[in-house]
Amino acid sequence: MGVDRVASPVVRKERMEKQIGNRIFAIGDIHGCDHRFARLLERLPFDPGRDTLVFLGDYIDRGPGSRHVVERICGLIEAGVHVVPLIGNHEYLMLEYHRTGDPVLPHYLNRIGIQATLESYGAANLHAVRDLGFLPATHRRFFDSLLPYWETGDYVFVHAGIVPGLPLALHDLPTLCETRNFLATPYQGPKTVVFGHTPLETPLVADCRIGIDTGAVYGNLLTAVELPARIFYHT
Repeated sequence: MGVDRVASPVVRKERMEKQIGNRIFAIGDIHGCDHRFARLLERLPFDPGRDTLVFLGDYIDRGPGSRHVVERICGLIEAGVHVVPLIGNHEYLMLEYHRTGDPVLPHYLNRIGIQATLESYGAANLHAVRDLGFLPATHRRFFDSLLPYWETGDYVFVHAGIVPGLPLALHDLPTLCETRNFLATPYQGPKTVVFGHTPLETPLVADCRIGIDTGAVYGNLLTAVELPARIFYHT
């Protein structure tokens, strides 16, 4: 059974629709690159009392600082910043293994770099993922709070992409988190889709789409976009 066939119910988590303040800052895949993440936050001209920070998922794996990345986001939430954290495929697969114990999943978790996450938390091996006991309580609540997507009047924010023409509420998590077909599928929707997941050398702005995974963990840039101005920030 491949990853794209991991069973998941239709998404029913209530989405957040209210935009606070005038601007949205969306941040692409971080993958444990905490030093880049800290510098990017310093560079963003966001107003903590008015603006919204949207994280597109994939906070963990591959890079060495997964725990610090999650801790930094939890700190923003505790400080009262309006944070919208989405779920990426790396978080989804970790939580799916915890939920189901599917014996197929450890292979994929190892392949996508879960060991770097476990090491950052001081956990010994994949057995720790079964009960998530290595996570501090605040981090566990953070992972449990991750949204499948976020929608405003002008934008849809999602980790990987959507199926054009299919209502958002009917998308399942594997599609939202793992699809690789979004760039290859014609899309002219009523709202611009802001997404990550597919590494690009530079941000993509085309066909009602904005892609901001610019491969930070592979030595390229970590990217954020300010909306509606479409100003990009990098570290």
